[in-house]
Amino acid sequence: MAKPLVAIIGRPNVGKSTFFNKMAGKRISIVEDVPGVTRDRIYTDVEWLGRGLTLIDTGGIDPRSEDVLLSQMREQARIAIDTADVICFFTDARDGLTDDDREVADLLRKTKKPVILVVNKIDYPGLSDHMYEFYELGLGDPVGISSANMLGFGDLLDEIFRRLPELPPENGEEEHVLQLAIVGRPNVGKSSLTNRLLGEKRTMVSSIAGTTRDAIDTAYTAPDGTRYNIIDTAGIRRKRAIEEETLERYSVLRSIAAIRRCDVAILMLDAADGVTEQDTKIAGLIHDEGKAAVILVNKWDAVEKETGTLEKTKKQILSDLKFMDYCPVLFVSALTGQRVHTVLDQVKAVYAMACKRVTTGVLNDVLNEATNALQPPLQGGRRLKIYYATQHGVCPPTFIFFVNDEKLMFFAYERYLENYFRKSFDFTGTPIRFILRQRKKEEN
Repeated sequence: MAKPLVAIIGRPNVGKSTFFNKMAGKRISIVEDVPGVTRDRIYTDVEWLGRGLTLIDTGGIDPRSEDVLLSQMREQARIAIDTADVICFFTDARDGLTDDDREVADLLRKTKKPVILVVNKIDYPGLSDHMYEFYELGLGDPVGISSANMLGFGDLLDEIFRRLPELPPENGEEEHVLQLAIVGRPNVGKSSLTNRLLGEKRTMVSSIAGTTRDAIDTAYTAPDGTRYNIIDTAGIRRKRAIEEETLERYSVLRSIAAIRRCDVAILMLDAADGVTEQDTKIAGLIHDEGKAAVILVNKWDAVEKETGTLEKTKKQILSDLKFMDYCPVLFVSALTGQRVHTVLDQVKAVYAMACKRVTTGVLNDVLNEATNALQPPLQGGRRLKIYYATQHGVCPPTFIFFVNDEKLMFFAYERYLENYFRKSFDFTGTPIRFILRQRKKEEN
């Protein structure tokens, strides 16, 4: 279940990033007393009373600025607003109600999203009287907080969760609709692939990077009866330089939301470009979220080929994305339809692997084979002992190892066990997770 998104919105320098960092428990956003420091949407997962959400920090909205950087920040904030389930509108008690606050409030009213008016910098009781003028905005009762001193956070979080959408009831009898997200850099052919899969022009296709600005959901029933929800996402943009600074400006929020709610992600690459830095970033998001994936190399028809070109290219892609070398790689042309008919079959196959369960008996037999073939290395005269294992869950397949000491599990040995499991159980296209549980040492 995807976590709800909560956007922190407001004009520059009202304390949004300070609040974000306190909630995240670490310094993620840069905090300086200068307007415009946070220039991009930044996100982090937080929990409150057993429920989770994703906070989105945004650059300040300056409604009237003609500055290129500030206008881009304004657009970034608008995307966050469009994507969010709840919006926290931050204002500054010390500055009082400003004309910019009024303009931002007008923008937020048009969204029809739940908006919580937050009056920040109530750092001592005497400032509480400054909250009353904010009633003029007509956004309900303001919530007074101090980001710097973490005052009023509990009240604000209660208000956030009160406005979040209700979790849908679980219905095990309902037929599953496979959620398929198509992600990648701008102009790699995501919309063309969607249209080719659907057999019609359901989404706008253009050679101009960034044509798809929203994540578009389309229901589709394949000839074999499998039901899909195909999510065509906005392209994730590459780095760009603004003035004299090299700033990372990833328009990733819609794609992050799509990846989080999908069952399988198709990572589209451009055959002419190979794996770029931005492709690696997107792949990392898919892997970190534990999603099954298919790597699709598009525009293969435009590549000059000779004997062995396909295998050489595939080997290079898996080397560049070595943390996702478990994924199948398909070479297609969304324009001509070349090999597109194989895509959904591969999607179903990797989803089946993500849902795969292994019985405890078989699991421990394979684990014993692996440890007998290669024992864990010694550290300080001690060796890792894995007493037994059990499967904890699926999507991704997750296994609990009961061990004598978690610290004795080295990355290289964990990687060895992962590869042994893949050789034994397949798990093509899906990450697998290991959880270590330490048991009291037994007497030898």
